[in-house]
Amino acid sequence: MSRMQPPTTTIRRASTTDLPRLGRLGALLVEEHHNFDERRFLPTRDRTPADYAAFLVRQLADPHAIVLVADDHGDVVGYAYATIEGYDYMALRGPAAVIQDIIVDPQFRGRGIGRQLLTATLESLRTGGSSQVVLSTAERNEPAQRLFASAGFRRTMVEMTRDLEPASGHR
Repeated sequence: MSRMQPPTTTIRRASTTDLPRLGRLGALLVEEHHNFDERRFLPTRDRTPADYAAFLVRQLADPHAIVLVADDHGDVVGYAYATIEGYDYMALRGPAAVIQDIIVDPQFRGRGIGRQLLTATLESLRTGGSSQVVLSTAERNEPAQRLFASAGFRRTMVEMTRDLEPASGHR
């Protein structure tokens, strides 16, 4: 009988020293979504890692945001970012936590790190007083949808996109 190997990845709060790696992972998130649907999602640019890191550094200081990292022997191999929000009449929902991002470096996928990040994020949100968590995932991101469904998430919305031709006289 084989014994399970103990996980080598720990989940912890992100710090400013993680920002370069978080920026690269954020750029990977942008690139993967753009590959799912290049007409819907932003493409990456040379500045995307720095821009994403600059965005996340602001989230580290926000008391209504949580940024967790998956640390594998000192290397950040994934992260989760969630916010705690009030009423949102555009989304037709009351106060809720929103999981904005979860990403794991492709070289580390299939090891349960995404599930570790999700579990730790949900626990952090629960202990912080959230009673509902919502998230969105790309239509073509079936592995993420399976993960979320296995953690008890249910489908509640479907985003649809249509590209419009420019109005005459507009460029």
